[in-house]
This record gives sequence, structure tokens and C-alpha cells, in this order.
Amino acid sequence: MYTSPDRGVPPVHTTDDPSDPRLTGGPDTEPRPQAEVYLVLSDDERAKGFVRPLWTTYTHLTCGSLTSMSAASDVTETFARDPHFYGATYCVECQMHLPVGEFVWPDGSRVGS
Repeated sequence: MYTSPDRGVPPVHTTDDPSDPRLTGGPDTEPRPQAEVYLVLSDDERAKGFVRPLWTTYTHLTCGSLTSMSAASDVTETFARDPHFYGATYCVECQMHLPVGEFVWPDGSRVGS
């Protein structure tokens, strides 16, 4: 799901079940691989339409790297449907989940806003 132009990242899975035991949460304190599973809004909720553009890339303001997501991913659609859904997102360069406020979308707006 998350990729970098110079670094392949294995695909991950999604769930709309907040009690899924595979879920992790919040920012990381040390580098780690992506989570095995990410929480997303249900298909029905995402089908209601998007309140933000369906962007597939964001930039980490601290390291300057660009992280890309699949255009057809449930995570991308969740960001577009509910910009406040996630408190953290993954940086492929830092290899950490970090607060969404550290990232910007292509138009310069903060992720999570």
C-alpha cells in the first residue's frame, strides 16, 4: 500500500473491525515495518463520497520524503472520506508511523486537516 520510488514495501491488509487483534495504533518511537493490518472505514461509509480529494501521495515535512499509496486502496479512500480518521500515518523513509500533522498533501494542506 505505501511505497517509495526507490524502496519496495510489501502490501498490507485492511479491516473495518476496530477489534481486529492484528491492529496496532499510534505513532512509533523507533523504526519498524508497516503494520500487518490497517483500520479503514466500512465500504458503505466510503461509498457515501469523499470530502477531500483522493490523493495518493504525501510528503513528510521532517525528512522531505514522498510516500505513495495505491489509488484504489481502502486507506486512500478513508483519508478522502474522513480526513480526521487517522492520527498517524507511515513514512517510508523514516520507516515509522508518525503524527499526521507532520505530513502534507500535494496541495500543501496538512494530512488530517
